[in-house]
Amino acid sequence: QVQLVESGGGLVQAGGSLRLSCVASGRTFSSNGMGWFRQAPGKEREFVATINWSGGSTYYADSVKGRFTISRDNTKNTQYLQMNSLKPEDTAVYYCAAGYGSGWSAQQQVYEYWGQGTQVTVSS
Repeated sequence: QVQLVESGGGLVQAGGSLRLSCVASGRTFSSNGMGWFRQAPGKEREFVATINWSGGSTYYADSVKGRFTISRDNTKNTQYLQMNSLKPEDTAVYYCAAGYGSGWSAQQQVYEYWGQGTQVTVSS
């Protein structure tokens, strides 16, 4: 059974930092692109960041570019999202996704596997 489990969410003040982790089990994703998405209350889930199979290519939503960094450790079957300079508008449930080919993608429909989500709340 394939599982993606996120961790690292929590409550932080504006300007603070959090690091999310997503550990995969049940299969390896070392040859696949992975990504992070988020869903704020009352809004649709949106793209945040994505990374290719090797970690050598990444792509970010404009709203997080320069503040968030996506990375991965294929030896641990894990991807990360370092979030700095957090803003109240970053408050959302953050989901990791995996399974798209070898490259990165900002499109939700191409990901086969999803985590259950981790809540990030940024207070002003």
